[in-house]
Amino acid sequence: MQQVKDTGKKYFTNCKQWYHRKICGKPTVIVYECCPGYEKISGEKGCPAALPLVNIFNTLSVVGATTTHMYTERALLREEIEGPGSFTFFAPSNQAWAALPAEILDALVSNVNIELLNALHYHMVNRRLTSEELKHGSVITSMYQDLTVHINHYKNGIITVNCARLIKPDQHATNGIVHVIDRVITATSSNLQTLIEIEDDLETLRTAMAAAGFTTMLEGEDQYTIFAPTNEAFRKIPEETLKRILGDPVALKDLLNYHILKHIHCAESIVSGTPMETLQGTVLEVGCDGEQMTLNGKAIVSQKDKLGTNGVIHYINELLIPDSAKTLLELAEGSTVSTATKLFVGAGLSSRLTGSEALTMLAPVNEAFRGSPTMTPDLRKLLTNHILRDQLSSKSLYHGQELETLGGLKLRVFVYRNNLCIENSCIAAHDKVGRFASMFTVDKVLVPPMGTIMDVLKADNRFSQLVGAIQTAGMTELLNQQGVLTFFAPTDTAFREMPQAELNRLLRNSQQLSAVLRLHMVAGMLVSGGISSHIRMPSLQGEKLELNKRNYTAHVNKVPVVEADLMATNGVVHAVNSIIKSLPPKVDREQADGPSTQMRSAASFRVDSRSFRNDDLFQKVLKSHSSRAMKNSQ
Repeated sequence: MQQVKDTGKKYFTNCKQWYHRKICGKPTVIVYECCPGYEKISGEKGCPAALPLVNIFNTLSVVGATTTHMYTERALLREEIEGPGSFTFFAPSNQAWAALPAEILDALVSNVNIELLNALHYHMVNRRLTSEELKHGSVITSMYQDLTVHINHYKNGIITVNCARLIKPDQHATNGIVHVIDRVITATSSNLQTLIEIEDDLETLRTAMAAAGFTTMLEGEDQYTIFAPTNEAFRKIPEETLKRILGDPVALKDLLNYHILKHIHCAESIVSGTPMETLQGTVLEVGCDGEQMTLNGKAIVSQKDKLGTNGVIHYINELLIPDSAKTLLELAEGSTVSTATKLFVGAGLSSRLTGSEALTMLAPVNEAFRGSPTMTPDLRKLLTNHILRDQLSSKSLYHGQELETLGGLKLRVFVYRNNLCIENSCIAAHDKVGRFASMFTVDKVLVPPMGTIMDVLKADNRFSQLVGAIQTAGMTELLNQQGVLTFFAPTDTAFREMPQAELNRLLRNSQQLSAVLRLHMVAGMLVSGGISSHIRMPSLQGEKLELNKRNYTAHVNKVPVVEADLMATNGVVHAVNSIIKSLPPKVDREQADGPSTQMRSAASFRVDSRSFRNDDLFQKVLKSHSSRAMKNSQ
């Protein structure tokens, strides 16, 4: 048995590592007990001695259910369970009887034994049923007025009857079988709809269920688990938000379905966090922490296991709002994009984020910003270009696709083996899909292209020598023409590192200079987010470049990129502080990667939220954005 430390709670197991020696997050110890019907013999291992079977009345005493044993005699049930027949007795443990409220127990045992007899008969079935025969979802007729009990046999081995856990199953007797359970069970004749109707604390939920047309479903035969928000839970929601959801039939239906699971999930069946699909289609993590039941890691369940004929209700004191019922602003709140959210609001975009317009927001993670950016016209324009027209799914994006922003720009989609990127920003988390709009969490502040590669180089003082070299080599047209190039652009620092004589010779030989520059260029668009380990791609010069990423920094032929993703309309520039040289010959271990082989559906890309660097300081983005626009206008 696994026994939860510092408690008497035990779970049968045949594997010491079951649930990693933890139950509901609490450590367990392994204890050993004799199997039903066997006992120990001094000096021998295990429990080799088989005990003779006795009738159910005496078996109750043998298995330690002494309170049930006493009450069967008081209720004049002894003769029946000592005599002929074949019964299954779900016998409450001593602790189960002790846990009953005093007024209920007094009513049972003081009413001329009739109520007690009825209660005990409800714990009995008029045939022998082993634990193996207790099938999940089955309904069995009891011996009290043919009222039924609900059996659930879960995949983790837990078996419940009316949500009471079998703690000592399969105690065989001459006239049946005894299963010891952890609580006294009571008959129920009300369906889920009736339970909600008669509970004052579920008045708001009752109104919402009726408005959404759930009455017929909750009166039907299908079994459900409802996490029922109390009136208090609804009062915690801002009035404006609650009014919006209750007035929107689609959002209301999603909200309610997010609180409902298929099948009966009793509290005792949960021994660790388990993802469960709701009727709304998304997943809730149903778990436990000690004695408390949890939802998505929060202990918000205030009352457990209110059983109906077609399901079970757990009361919760906090409303669960699914993403599908949220506005863009609500999607962003309380997430890893709080800095971006404040900036969107500060830019006067609140009406867009709370309205019913079909949009997609590109929200940079907090780490993409440094300091506290000040709102300026340039920043406001940049933020507007982080919002796309139409509600999109990242799974439907494809390589080369163009997406229109509210600012009127067209942003390009790049699909790589390890990432999905929109311009320089790569998706860093799963989509959040709201009522009318979606949110893509991205790893960087987006930098829209402001001109050709040649325009980018001319606008940046770090590339003055490179611009001259390009003109000397007659390559200006190449870097201005349509097409897509990735340029690992040497800065003035790179040229200064070269011996002066060698640099002079290179600049005098336009053919050799062209070859050196072409070694720094790759056909296709490769932003830094698309560089993983050990990519080999042919340069325009013909030799292969070896690209990889170490400590979140991209390297080309072992030369680190000092600033990545200077976006251009016909490619991308990555700044390097050293001239790239050919690598020594080695065995070709080419991996088919890079833009030429990456035009595939985005559905299969794997997000790695660590695959970015924070080189793109927000202030630098704004500065370069503004300076390029000014340069182009000149």
